[in-house]
Amino acid sequence: MSFRHGLRLLYSQLSLFSRELNRPWCRYVSNSLALSSEKRASDFNSFVARTNTCGELHSAHVGQEVTLCGWIQYQRQGLFLVLRDFQGLTQIIIPQDEAHSHVKKVLYDAPVESVVRVTGTVTSRPPGQKNPRMPTGDIEVKVKTAEVLNSCKKLPFEIKDFIKKSEALRMQYRYLDLRSFQMQHNLRLRSQMVMKMREYLCNLHGFVDVETPTLFKRTPGGAKEFVVPSREPGRFYCLPQSPQQFKQLLMVGGLDRYFQVARCYRDEGSKPDRQPEFTQIDIEMSFVDQAGIQRLIEDLLQYSWPNERGPITTPFPSMSYAEALAEYGTDKPDTRFGMKIIDISDVLRSVEIGFVQNAVNKPQGTVKAICIPQGARHLQNKDFESLKESAKSQFNQEVLHLIMKPYESLKSPLSKFLSEEQQSELIQALKVQADDVVLLVAGEHEKVCLVLGNMRLESANLLESRGLVLRDPTAFHFLWVVDFPLFLHKEENPAELESAHHPFTAPHPSDTSLLYSEPAKVRSQHYDLVLNGSEIGGGSIRIHNAEQQRFVLETVLKEDPELLSHLLEALKCGAPPHGGIALGLDRLICLVAGAPSIRDVIAFPKSFKGRDLMSNAPDYITPEELEPYHIQVAWPAAAAEANKN
Repeated sequence: MSFRHGLRLLYSQLSLFSRELNRPWCRYVSNSLALSSEKRASDFNSFVARTNTCGELHSAHVGQEVTLCGWIQYQRQGLFLVLRDFQGLTQIIIPQDEAHSHVKKVLYDAPVESVVRVTGTVTSRPPGQKNPRMPTGDIEVKVKTAEVLNSCKKLPFEIKDFIKKSEALRMQYRYLDLRSFQMQHNLRLRSQMVMKMREYLCNLHGFVDVETPTLFKRTPGGAKEFVVPSREPGRFYCLPQSPQQFKQLLMVGGLDRYFQVARCYRDEGSKPDRQPEFTQIDIEMSFVDQAGIQRLIEDLLQYSWPNERGPITTPFPSMSYAEALAEYGTDKPDTRFGMKIIDISDVLRSVEIGFVQNAVNKPQGTVKAICIPQGARHLQNKDFESLKESAKSQFNQEVLHLIMKPYESLKSPLSKFLSEEQQSELIQALKVQADDVVLLVAGEHEKVCLVLGNMRLESANLLESRGLVLRDPTAFHFLWVVDFPLFLHKEENPAELESAHHPFTAPHPSDTSLLYSEPAKVRSQHYDLVLNGSEIGGGSIRIHNAEQQRFVLETVLKEDPELLSHLLEALKCGAPPHGGIALGLDRLICLVAGAPSIRDVIAFPKSFKGRDLMSNAPDYITPEELEPYHIQVAWPAAAAEANKN
C-alpha cells in the first residue's frame, strides 16, 4: 500500500468513525447488529405512518406519545402483547378500563402475526419486571388507540427463531421465513457489506459500476449454461456464468476500473454453497498485476468487514497450489486446525510390504499420512470403517489406520513388518503421541493427497461431533492460493487439455515459453481467495494479446475460436494489460453470518434441487406458448403419458 493510499484510507475510516460516535445505534434483539445504513433511528420513521420503530424505544422516551406499526409476536392473557417489526420488539399494555373497551376488544381478538397500528404513551416497566434481554426491556407502551391493518390466518409455522422448521417448508413460505430475526439479520448484514464495498470502490478508488447483459451467447468450457430461446428459428441466448468477457471488453474500452454486483447463472446441481443463480462482486482493472489485485481485495474486505465480527489482519497469507495440495489435500485449505499431510515415503521405502513397494517404486508414487490427535479416545472402530469406506467409494483407495499406544508402540497390522528403529522413525516423523490415530495411504501423489484431504475434514467433523473444538467458529482465516496449473488433463481423455479455470487466464511470466512446447507444465496467473476452507473468490491476470489467446483456444484447447471472434478482434485493438477477480457474495456473507447454507443469506433462493418451491418453478409451458420460439419438447415416454393424464 502506498503512503498516499494509506493516508486516504485512514482519513476515510476516521471520518466514518467520528460520524458514528454521534449516532445512536439501532439494535436488533438478536445480538445488537448495527443497521446497514448507519442512519439515525428517526430516519426510519420518515414518510411512514409511525413515530418510532419497535426496537428503538428506551427510558429517554418515557412520557412521549408514540405510534407503532408491526406484527403481533404473541399475546398473553388479554393483558399485554408484544409487537414486532424489522428492528425489534416492544411490549404493549392492553387497556383494561371501560373507556378503552373497544381497543381491548380489537387487540384481544387479533390473531398472532396480524398487522396492527397502535398509539399510546411510553411508560417505565414496574420494578422487577424489566427485561435486560430486550433492548426495549425498560419500557412498555400503554395503548390509547389500536387498529388492525390486516388480520392473519393460522400460519404453517410460528415466526420464532427457536421453532424448528424443515428447509422445504421455509422455501415454500419464504415470505414468512423472512420475518424471522435471523433472516432479517442476515439480509441487513449483506446490505451493509455491499454498501461499504460500493463506497470503497467508487468513492475511494474511482471504480465505475457498469451493468452487463444477462442475455449472451454460448461460450466454450466452464459449467453448463442456461439456454434462453429467441423468436428466431434455431437461435438461442445463454445466461452468462459470469461477466468475464464483458469486463475484459470494458478494459479494452478504456474504463480502467470496473465493478458490478453481478448476477450469474449455472445450470448445475445445488450444494450447500451453490445455487443455479448467484451473485458476485465482479472487479476488473487495467495496468495491474497479481499483487495489486490482492492488495485491493484485502483492503476492500477490511473496509467493509462488520465491526461485530472483530478486525481482520492484512496482508493475508499466501500458499502455492502445489503446497496446498501436498499439505492439506485440497486447493481450499481450512487452516484453522492442523492435521497436515505428512510424506513418510522415505521412512517406509525399505519396508517389505506389497502396497508400499508398489507405490514408492512408481514415478509419482508416495506414502503419506495424517495424524488425528487423541483419535483413539474419541473415535470408534465404526468411525474408522466409515472413513475407509468413504475413501473406497469416492477414490477407490485403501486406507490403513494405526493407533499409538502408551509406551510408544504402534497398534496396526503394519507393525509386524517394522523394526523397532523403523517404528521409532515413523513415530518421530508423524510426531504422534499416546492415543493418536494415523491414517496412511499409498499411491499416486495427487490421488493420495486428495484422499487424505478428504479424510482430514471428515475426521475433524467426527471429532467435533464428539465435543472437541478444532475449528473456532468465531475465527476467520483468509488465505491466497496461487500458482495454479494453467491447464488440466481431461478426465475422460487424459491426452487432451482443458482450462483449469477459464481460457482467458494468462500464463505465469516464468512459464510463457512452455505454453508453446509443454503447455501441461505451465503455471497460471490465477489466484483464489479462501476463507475457513471455502473458496470465496477467484481471479486472474488475463491474456491481452490476441495471438496468444487464439493459440490457447485453437491449439491447446481445440476450441473453435470463432465462438469468441468478438473478443479476439477486440484484443487486436489496443487492449491494455488487465486482470480482475470475482468474490462470491453469497458464500462470503454465509461465512460472516455463521449461516449453515448460502440459502440463509439469499432472500429468495432455490431449493437443493434448484427449484423455487414457493412458485413451483421451473414450470411447464404449453405447445401453443412454445410455438413462437420454434421449439418442441421431446417428452420421454413415461413423462409424455403422465402429461396426457
